[in-house]
Amino acid sequence: MAIRVVEFDETPARPQGGPVQPPHEESLEELIRSGPVTTILAILIDVISAGAAALLAMLWEPGTQQGTSAFWLMLVYVPIVVAIFGLRSMYRRKLNNTFLNEFGPIETSVALAAIFLLGIWVVSDPTADLGQSVFKVWICAAILIPIGRLLLATTSRILKRHHHLAAPILVVGNGRIASRIVERLKASPEYGLNPVGLIDATPPWSGPDSKSEIALPYLGTPDAIEDVILETGAEGVVIAFSLTQDELFSKLVRIAHRHGLRVWVVPRMFDVVGERAWVEHIGGLPLLALPHTNPLGWQFALKHITDRIGAFVGLILISPLFLTLALLVKLSSPGPIFFSQPRVGRDGKAFGCLKFRSMRPVSESDAKFELKSGAAPGGVEGVDRRTRIGKIMRATSLDELPQLVNVLKGEMSMVGPRPERPEFVELFEMQIQRYGERHRVKAGITGWAQVHGLRGQTSIADRAEWDNYYIENWSMALDLKIMVLTVLAVLKRAE
Repeated sequence: MAIRVVEFDETPARPQGGPVQPPHEESLEELIRSGPVTTILAILIDVISAGAAALLAMLWEPGTQQGTSAFWLMLVYVPIVVAIFGLRSMYRRKLNNTFLNEFGPIETSVALAAIFLLGIWVVSDPTADLGQSVFKVWICAAILIPIGRLLLATTSRILKRHHHLAAPILVVGNGRIASRIVERLKASPEYGLNPVGLIDATPPWSGPDSKSEIALPYLGTPDAIEDVILETGAEGVVIAFSLTQDELFSKLVRIAHRHGLRVWVVPRMFDVVGERAWVEHIGGLPLLALPHTNPLGWQFALKHITDRIGAFVGLILISPLFLTLALLVKLSSPGPIFFSQPRVGRDGKAFGCLKFRSMRPVSESDAKFELKSGAAPGGVEGVDRRTRIGKIMRATSLDELPQLVNVLKGEMSMVGPRPERPEFVELFEMQIQRYGERHRVKAGITGWAQVHGLRGQTSIADRAEWDNYYIENWSMALDLKIMVLTVLAVLKRAE
């Protein structure tokens, strides 16, 4: 099929002699989600939090001299915090930027601002003894500023989950990657993006043998981008893989930027592009540098040592709960206390994954279970044979506690891809792209996929994608973040 290439004019296209469209009157929701208003709101919250920290430091140690010191702390410390946040790009809009992602940079920036403040006073008045005052304002700011950011992030997330503050966006492309983008954005409103239309050189095939899963209206070819933006009120463009010639994309991006739209591009070889990738240049030619995560390196060796220490300490701390659950399982129904099932771990090696037994034995009247196509096994398979204590343990994930023994033995890690049964591994490796790559690391008690809701009988393709993301972006900070998210997920009763 021939692709029609249309050259763009650098000026906005308007019909000859046609009426000029009146300027669009922005709604309150559009103003709130726009970049300047969002940034101003974040700065205002930081100013209030930092000012409250200085005021609290003054009240912490009242007195004339300290009151004057706190007054200057309020005047000087606040702009220092805001300036450091700005230099560290903490006011930049990011997709799904959670509070846990912000917490570390916030604390380091608050401490750095306190150091700058102390340095200013040492230079301006070497005889002043303000070390305690600076220390107190730092402690207050380290508590109050994260609280302010947490309130802002929580409010924004709640509004987005209820489909408020969702910016309409256009998707360029009509292939598998474009379909995945649309599917993810519709399933995850917390990103704050609502796909409203499709643009590509050719419309998606909609015949009887069509396999297209993109449920978006086709709005035209890239040369119609100007009219499409005006008609839809789009605020962003995502460029996926497309049959459109690359030369047209540059003009499309320039027109989108001229209308104030945000633009995202899905890179080629996206499977290996992690969060730590960066752009370098040879002249004007950009190169995407891809860092390497080595599961056999010293970082993962340190992770495994930390895992065993953590499992040992954890077993000691939870020993009363552990023994109580063991007794309740024994009294609930005939059978062993622990349930050991073959699972596949690092390098494809099988091991016995331990759990507290949560089900009664199988009876002849129980129906045979059949796994749904494309889904991973897990949850309640077939007839519900859970005991009373088994239902509680499943809902709170307490049945997974014996896997601390697997960690202590070196068969598992605290955080990693969840292990699967050997028979399903063979099937999934044939069906799912890159599924086998998750076995580069040890299996985990909890994982990046699980804290994002991919547990039980959910898409195994999505699990593989999240698991490989975890491996390629691994850090001790990411492990800590997953542990915190696991605790939050356990607090929500799950099946």
